[in-house]
Amino acid sequence: MARRAVEQELSRERILEAARHLFITKGYRAISMRSIGQHLGYSHGSLYYHFKEKAELFYAIVVEDFNHLGHLLLQAMVRPVAGGVNKVEHILMEFIRFGLENPYQYEIMFMIRDEELLSYCRTEQGRCFELFASIIRQYMKEEGCAEEDIEHVPRTLFLAMHGFISYYIQDRLTFAEIESSALSHVKVLCRNLGQQPGVQ
Repeated sequence: MARRAVEQELSRERILEAARHLFITKGYRAISMRSIGQHLGYSHGSLYYHFKEKAELFYAIVVEDFNHLGHLLLQAMVRPVAGGVNKVEHILMEFIRFGLENPYQYEIMFMIRDEELLSYCRTEQGRCFELFASIIRQYMKEEGCAEEDIEHVPRTLFLAMHGFISYYIQDRLTFAEIESSALSHVKVLCRNLGQQPGVQ
């Protein structure tokens, strides 16, 4: 098959999907560009048309997953809320839902320990937090919360959600299985992290 035909057939999306699966199931260190190519039924040379190296491929996966989470947060911001939760509580629940429904992606995004990979994740983690914080601050400002709380509460909420997800993700529990616990967690956070109308 001509090189151009191979390149066109082996799309960037197919490579990302296969690589994500292999990184999740076998670990980053155990996977090579060659093994990804074999998994797809192509020579590893076909992958280099889209990605120069394995680290670049990993970073593309991280960016894609963070973009997906960011999209969910923005949707939660504009979607009408129901079920006895306010807008901030709804956003926190959606973040927790993402973590528990996508445990392997969440681990890659937020719990990676590999020094080489951590450098790729930190920038995207920072962008994700800034998006989350900007959403929370917007509502806190609208409700006239204290400036000090507006500055510090978003990080506290973010870390508290991460702790919750990190604890339950180890047992591979689904969101549905712990939804009531998640809601109780969120309610306590929003009640105690500043007695302000926009957070309660």
